Amino acid sequence: METQSGNARSNLLQQRDSRDRYLSRTSADEDLTRNASQSRPPWVTDASLTSLPILEAQLTFGMSGASCSDQEVQAEFSSMRLAEFVQRKFIPEYVAIRRSAGRAHYQAILKYVLPPEQVACAFAENPEKANVKLKAIQGWPYMDSLRLCDINGEIIQHLTSTALNAGYSIQTATHIRNVIRSILSHAIRAGCYTGNNPATLVTLPAMVRKKPHILTLAQLKKVMQVMRYPEKGIALFAILTEMNVSEICGLQWEYVNLSNTGSFVGEDWIPPRTIAVRNQSYRGEFGFVMGCRKRFVPVPEPLCSILRDLKSRKHFTRPQDFVLGSRSGTPIHPENIAARRLKSIGKALEMPWLSWCVFHRTHINLKSEFGRDLHKELEDVLPLFQESVIRQSQRIPSRVQSRYGIDQ
Repeated sequence: METQSGNARSNLLQQRDSRDRYLSRTSADEDLTRNASQSRPPWVTDASLTSLPILEAQLTFGMSGASCSDQEVQAEFSSMRLAEFVQRKFIPEYVAIRRSAGRAHYQAILKYVLPPEQVACAFAENPEKANVKLKAIQGWPYMDSLRLCDINGEIIQHLTSTALNAGYSIQTATHIRNVIRSILSHAIRAGCYTGNNPATLVTLPAMVRKKPHILTLAQLKKVMQVMRYPEKGIALFAILTEMNVSEICGLQWEYVNLSNTGSFVGEDWIPPRTIAVRNQSYRGEFGFVMGCRKRFVPVPEPLCSILRDLKSRKHFTRPQDFVLGSRSGTPIHPENIAARRLKSIGKALEMPWLSWCVFHRTHINLKSEFGRDLHKELEDVLPLFQESVIRQSQRIPSRVQSRYGIDQ
């Protein structure tokens, strides 16, 4: 009896283990499918992913042990054109999972590898309505029609040499080589390319980096005199804090604590006189910062005084509003302001190198030079900030007033 009872319990346990393993595999498969769907950016549509029926069917057919051998499947993939691989495999599987900055980088550099029209269609949600701003350069050695198996180091070297001879910088040529290296590395992982990555054999001249520009206090004062809102507000944050431009433009009032006591925002506790860096606005895309960049930034007294005045303006001071928003309350696009305002200011003051990075480097240099006395040294410059930032930030165009029912 004991033996039979033990056998019965053993069989029951085996059945339970088998059932649990099956349910675990099913749940894992469902989670994987759901996570893949959620993590895919909206501009990578289901239609673009389902446009691979022939290639995927061939791969499945070869793996199933049918008449098509592994070598034949490998040959099919190796004969794929580079433009086809980039559109069907590289962008959906590799580029799409990058953050907005990474996607923008690949989209910009791919225009040197493939014709800009093809790149615009590959990244567009609706290829028929793709916004093509650049045109193909006559005589440029685009690689779109080359088969993957025909790409070698000489072809890549010729492309980078053409870029250098056309006046592009060594840094741009390096980006071109690195993007091609990423494409071929992904092709190797996907089984579409055999052998070593030929991009690793491409050599480029050594980069001679220019001395980074910084502003002296006298130059900073000149720049402030001709600046206006919102570039003056961005410059203020860059000079007085260690926040970058995307974090400055993504800052909302709920993450600014100007009081002398700590406060909670959801589950976040923000110390007194502190900014909690949680969001960013980059190239028109608002979102969370990466985990390693979540931090607290102390608010120095000069900045605290100006923020209090900004907080007292009539409009756009709700918790979800942006501290340095546009006149309609939307996030500022710093790249547009840099192109329209910073460059013109730099040319007028014989500082063609003026950029947002210059203000950040200036903060680092002045802080190392003056230490805790930095804010005292800036007292002669900050009144220029405060007067313009407060006055100009309160101007709201009439069309926005009528749209949102705002009274000046």
